[in-house]
Amino acid sequence: MEIRDLMYLDASATAGNFTRAAKSLGINTSTISRRVGRFEDELGLAVFERQHAGVRLTTGGKAVLPHIRRALAELDAIRRAGEQNGNGVVGEVRLAVRMPPIGEPLRDLLARWRDRHPDVVLTILELSEWEIQSAIRERRIDVALMTRHTLWPDAASAPLYRERVLAALPCRHPLIEREALDWVCLRKEMLLVQGWENSQSAREFYASLMGCGANFHTHAASKQCIFALVAAGFGITLATRSQSEVAFPGVAYRPISEDNAWVQVELVWSPEAEDPAVGRFVAFMRDEARSRRLF
Repeated sequence: MEIRDLMYLDASATAGNFTRAAKSLGINTSTISRRVGRFEDELGLAVFERQHAGVRLTTGGKAVLPHIRRALAELDAIRRAGEQNGNGVVGEVRLAVRMPPIGEPLRDLLARWRDRHPDVVLTILELSEWEIQSAIRERRIDVALMTRHTLWPDAASAPLYRERVLAALPCRHPLIEREALDWVCLRKEMLLVQGWENSQSAREFYASLMGCGANFHTHAASKQCIFALVAAGFGITLATRSQSEVAFPGVAYRPISEDNAWVQVELVWSPEAEDPAVGRFVAFMRDEARSRRLF
């Protein structure tokens, strides 16, 4: 019993005639007649009554046909699922982020991806840089968005976009009166940064921008907690432009008039990843960033 035998039986039952069934399938009438006869022998059941005008299902044939059609439908579903998953039009992308994907241009990039690939599920996990590195290598996530200074040496990555860095100040801070700030005046302030025992990447990055003499206070906390401390007057911090798009009570933002006051966001993935949906996501994000000249 072969799959094509089920197709021949279904076509013959629909057409009521071997000749018309053979024509619809693009084969010879003798072929379909022979295959149906062999199927009936194997099944031990006459599926059709042969008549001069064509064929008609027997009682046994009527009982068998729904199962045949159900089997063909399942096979067709298997083929469609294979094609869709193989082409990456369905599936899941597990995206890790170092900071929430708010603001432009990332918000628009993700919106465009969603519009073009509505059947691919996007799952976001917010992780630290060392957690992302481990999760990428262990294949617990597929891709990640990270700033360049947090990448590990052998990371597979591509630049996506650059963001300006702003100063986040308490609303009553004297520097609020200035239209733009520089590193000289900011080095005089207490700079609040995120940091953990096994990672001081934020502090190291800020130090590379500001030069010697910056006064840091490190907290093992979220960026939201840092903003809360800023609002309470414990110091200032640096923020990306996208982060400044979300209003935080008691915090005001001012531009920094320095050429190096920006951060580059990179897309990171596992080079061993073979999932077509993940490949589509990487290619889409990379191509969109290039076409828009975001970096």
